[in-house]
Amino acid sequence: MRDLGAIVKAYDVRGLVPDELDAGIAREIGAAFAEVLGYPRAVVVGRDMRTSSPELAAAFTDGVIHRGVDVIDLGLTSTDELYFASGWLDLPGAMITASHNPPQYGGIKVCRAGAAPISRETGLEEIRARAERALARRGQPDGAGGGRRLGTVRRRDVLPDYAAYLRRLVDVSPTRRLKVVVDAGNGMAGLTVPAVFADLQVELVPLFFELDGTFPHHDANPIKPENLRHLQATVRETGADVGLAFDGDADRCWFVDEHGRSVSPSTITALIAVRELAREPGATIVHNLITSRSVPEIVREHGGVPVRERVGHSFIKATMARTGAIFGGEHSAHFYFRDFWRADSGLLAALHVLAALGSQDRPLSELLSAYERYVHSGEINSVVEDQASTLARIKDAFVRRGGIKIDELDGLTVEHDSWWFNVRASNTEPVLRLNAEGTDRPTMERIRDEVLDMVRAG
Repeated sequence: MRDLGAIVKAYDVRGLVPDELDAGIAREIGAAFAEVLGYPRAVVVGRDMRTSSPELAAAFTDGVIHRGVDVIDLGLTSTDELYFASGWLDLPGAMITASHNPPQYGGIKVCRAGAAPISRETGLEEIRARAERALARRGQPDGAGGGRRLGTVRRRDVLPDYAAYLRRLVDVSPTRRLKVVVDAGNGMAGLTVPAVFADLQVELVPLFFELDGTFPHHDANPIKPENLRHLQATVRETGADVGLAFDGDADRCWFVDEHGRSVSPSTITALIAVRELAREPGATIVHNLITSRSVPEIVREHGGVPVRERVGHSFIKATMARTGAIFGGEHSAHFYFRDFWRADSGLLAALHVLAALGSQDRPLSELLSAYERYVHSGEINSVVEDQASTLARIKDAFVRRGGIKIDELDGLTVEHDSWWFNVRASNTEPVLRLNAEGTDRPTMERIRDEVLDMVRAG
């Protein structure tokens, strides 16, 4: 039997095309998706600009319609536009994308109606098992099944509705015109940003807006500093107010200030949280456990209720649903909004920053200074074969020290008055991920280096 374990990840499907993921597999995943969701009335399907995405999208669609389920084909779209369509039309959805991965990768993100997430624990594992059984039988779906009709495919463009909806959620009517550099990385922001920015008081300086799944200029992964260099240089050269960088499927947005300096996503989380709390006093804000300590502090100072959660969009979204949270933020530049079906949207986060910046006269660096209190290491990855014993050894080294708090909500978190760190295992590879923060740089570097030595000694 074909084992799809290498490509069915914790939250999506992702693999090398065609070696790990091909049209036959995509077709069976589409059929299994329709089955596991109980044969919904329709599914919305979108795709990114990768060279493999048209074939994978067509195959996934074929699998769905062979289960008697209609497909609404969105064509080229961003992931957050797919989430919009799922929420707005109240239908389950599938986005054919490998997000920020290199061009040889393809992938599939799926959600239930209302953009509700599907993880390995809430449906992906069953989809995998059904697809594997079907591939073992003969590698393609066995007709409509159960006497069901063949589903239909209908094309629909929701980009204008998506753009209008985002602009309704955030009033971007600044008192001054802003110059904004946007690096789309040849990804889907090249399609969505012009539509959303069309009526704003913004002078847009576009970088790499041509849709090109070969990523000729740089990987569409803004979390890597080397992929921000074009943006940073252009911001400085043009005297822009802010720079925005999107990943390949445009659900994440990274910010640089007027000096071209990278802005921590924790700082953006705190800024948006304050804006949302002004709109709804006393609301709950969810943050993952490796965002800056400043986030829960600022939320409390503005009368909100911070809730700490594990890393990962399915955990953040589930906790937002359980607590009724208005907003959630992660260190990876994913920003989640209750009024956007608790889904993440890089463009919606960008509108919040533009609205805050344009409503006052200070540059972005000064505006954000109130939200920057600590020094963070950034995420440091180390290959470690025996992750469990390494984590146990680190815990033993700190558990007897005074003034220490330890928890294991997600990996190992150790807290002190002047610093904290978290070490957690990757879901998909033999890697431990370290994040550390301190009240100043020497404090952060000291604890970072001490823990890193322990990690790499394992």
